[in-house]
Amino acid sequence: MITLSHDGSSKIEIRQSEFIGHCMRVNSADEACAAVKRERALYPDARHCCHAWIIDGQIRMSKSSDDGEPSGTAGMPLLSLLEVNNISNAVVCVTRYFGGILLGKGGLVRAYTEAGRLALGDAQPFRSVPGACYEVKVDYSEFDRITRQIREKGWTVESSVFDSGVAINVLVPDSDCQVFKDFCRDATSGRAIVGKLGIREIEGEKLNLF
Repeated sequence: MITLSHDGSSKIEIRQSEFIGHCMRVNSADEACAAVKRERALYPDARHCCHAWIIDGQIRMSKSSDDGEPSGTAGMPLLSLLEVNNISNAVVCVTRYFGGILLGKGGLVRAYTEAGRLALGDAQPFRSVPGACYEVKVDYSEFDRITRQIREKGWTVESSVFDSGVAINVLVPDSDCQVFKDFCRDATSGRAIVGKLGIREIEGEKLNLF
């Protein structure tokens, strides 16, 4: 699956109209709708907030809206950007402040496409890979060294919980799972307690799509 590393944004001006793009990663239709609602609230005086999203789960879902622009000039071009580049679990919004000059249907399609393209490029799409989240329990004295070495090996420290010891949550690709467990054992002389918390789709190769 291809999705977004983080939120992305853009801003362009075409014949006195301002187009503000924003895209973000979402995991459900409810999250996508909430993201669009937040975007509208950011620009309450704007004339249009057009958007599109795709959610790829057990059922693939998608939606687009022209939000008052001529049919097919905003929402569908944004949806096409996601579809053509195979980006899912993402929503892209483009807010327009009308500058008084009509752009025509072709001009609107180009403007919304460009604002969406720039925002998606800013979000650094990546191809996710199957993996898992592991909990690694270590002593406080080992925490700094272990987390440093985990990051040096390219694994992701998602969070740490400090109690009587430290529980470190680490994201690991499936291809590295045995190597990771061996590392934790060897680096702590067998003292680390390693448990699998669940499967995850985790960040893999960054893609230069735009």
